[in-house]
Amino acid sequence: MELKSLGKITDYKYDYAPEFLEAIENRNSGRNYFVTLTSEEFTCLCPITHQPDYATIKIRYVPDKKLVESKSLKLYLTSFRNHGTFHEDVINTIADDLIKLLEPRYLEVEGLFKARGGISIVPFVNYGRGEFEDIAKKILVDRHA
Repeated sequence: MELKSLGKITDYKYDYAPEFLEAIENRNSGRNYFVTLTSEEFTCLCPITHQPDYATIKIRYVPDKKLVESKSLKLYLTSFRNHGTFHEDVINTIADDLIKLLEPRYLEVEGLFKARGGISIVPFVNYGRGEFEDIAKKILVDRHA
């Protein structure tokens, strides 16, 4: 498998670019385990005011056959820099793109957005398939009960 970004000179893009995402083989696909990825410097733009929104993005997943390559994830998240989108849409877009790429057993994405106007928004989305489908539903309900 040849990676496009890792070990190469980076051509950064600053508008939503899902083509940056790449997967690598999970050599431990025979067991369930969590991978947690945290980006503390996420930025996107409000689609109405065009003011910057800052967040910590937390991604947790139980991989199946693929893992996300971390540099490709960094480039992907950076691509939101000048992209106008609502907080809830960002989190769902990231989840959709990672589900499409990885086909994980379980995935959750959370955005801890900095307060603007005295209100912080913390959207959370999760997904599960197979034995994790009911777990995903329970986590979503328990988390926000």
